[in-house]
Formats: sequence, C-alpha cells, structure tokens
Amino acid sequence: MNMVNHRFEIVDKAAFRNGMSRLGSAVNVVTTRSGGKRYGFTASAVCSVSDTPPTLLVCVNRASSCFHAFENTRHFCVNTLMPGQEDISERFGGKTPAEDRFALGDWRDGLTGAPILANSSVSFECELSNTVDEATHRIFFGRVIDIRENEARATLLYCMRRYLAG
Repeated sequence: MNMVNHRFEIVDKAAFRNGMSRLGSAVNVVTTRSGGKRYGFTASAVCSVSDTPPTLLVCVNRASSCFHAFENTRHFCVNTLMPGQEDISERFGGKTPAEDRFALGDWRDGLTGAPILANSSVSFECELSNTVDEATHRIFFGRVIDIRENEARATLLYCMRRYLAG
C-alpha cells in the first residue's frame, strides 16, 4: 500500500481531548494591553520555538472573549504560574469579565506595558513576530525581550484534568 496516497480517518473530538489530557504542561496566564485595558487568558499551549533568536509560541482560540485584544497587539507576556496560584488560573480560564481577571495577584507593567505577574514562576515578555491560523486557533510567535524568574523556581502543572506541583 502506498502510504503517501492513503487518507486516514481523524480521531473524534472526545478521544483527542482525552488523549491530550495526559499531555501534562505548565499553567500559564498570557496577558496583553490593548486600548488602555488589560486582557489575559489561561493557556497550556505554550512552547519554545528557538533560542536563536529566543522565540516562543502561544495558541489562542479565535472564539475567546479576549482574542480581539491579542490580534491587535504587538506585545504580550507569558506568566507561568506557581503552585498555590490555581485561583488565578481559574479566574483567567473561566467566564470572568476581562476587567475582573486582574483582581487576583500582584500585577505590574512590563517593559512594553504588558501585565506581568510579579510572583509568577517565570514571565516571558514578548514582541509579536508572526501569526499562523490553524483550525480554531491562531498561533502567536513572540520574540522574548525580557525574562523575569522567581527564585522559588516552582511551576504549577496541569495533567489528567487536575493541577500538580512541579
């Protein structure tokens, strides 16, 4: 059989989501400032792309309530949460209005004005370098222009639909 010409069936949404739940990842709150307002969402789809130049990617659902702010910004920050910050993850991952999401945590302005969580495990402040649309999401590529690390170096992880300390 010629595999190049063979079309495979794709798995269904439920099977895919169950499989992906086993792919543990750091819990991040991605933030930006647009029109003088702060916006953010919880993301596990964050990945290193290159160290030359330092670049990472973030996947944003185009149907999310804060997508418009991210599609119109040049800068964003990936704030990796620490154990004990599950409430911040829930606040940014739920249906909380954008203006109320920043009520939890110690938020500061970064070099670009993007909100930075002062006591996150690590924060990567980025300048947008490229975007790609794929299915329901837009992939944002960001050149890292500043990194702030917490000395505790602990990271909040999410796997099997629950939080873990890492």
